Amino acid sequence: QVQLEESGGGSVQAGGSLRLSCAASGDTYGRACMGWFRQAPGKEREGIAIIFPRGDGRTYYADSVKGRFAISRDNAGNSLYLEMKDLEPEDTAMYYCSAGRMFGGICRNNPTKYDYWGQGTQVTVSS
Repeated sequence: QVQLEESGGGSVQAGGSLRLSCAASGDTYGRACMGWFRQAPGKEREGIAIIFPRGDGRTYYADSVKGRFAISRDNAGNSLYLEMKDLEPEDTAMYYCSAGRMFGGICRNNPTKYDYWGQGTQVTVSS
């Protein structure tokens, strides 16, 4: 079992910044892929930032956040972060931290490939 807990959400004005954190505990071995997903009302959950296993260095960003968001993890691999800047009203959503396996040597951005989820933290960006 893996437990994930997000923190750091809130309300900001457009152009502002937020930093999300995710604390991971439990048997994280084998869940090498970690990522941030978001879901806005009436929309599907989307993978916005994925980080590959420790030592790999690869990351993935959705086009909608590329250049504005940055994902990172601590050396122990027990904490995941998402630095968000230049926030836009379109970034308003519930943000989720997730952990999952690699498929074909790749960390996917499809939420169906992730089997552990946090409870989510709300991010609201006003114009």
